[in-house]
Amino acid sequence: MAKVSPGEFIRQVRAETAKVVWPSRRETITTGILVAIMTSLLAIFFFGVDSFFGAVVKFLIGLASGN
Repeated sequence: MAKVSPGEFIRQVRAETAKVVWPSRRETITTGILVAIMTSLLAIFFFGVDSFFGAVVKFLIGLASGN
C-alpha cells in the first residue's frame, strides 16, 4: 500500500466524509422509536418464553423429586 502524507490523508478523509448522507432529525427520531418498540416486543416475548421454560423445569423437577 502506498504511503500517504498526513496532510493528504486529512484531505482524503474530508472528501470521504463530504460524501456521507446523514439522516434527518425526523428519520433519526422515527428509527429510535421503532428500535424502542421492537426492543420492548422482544423483551416481552423472551420473558414469556423464559417463564414457560421455567415452569416446565419446575414441573419436571417436581416429578423427579416425587413431591
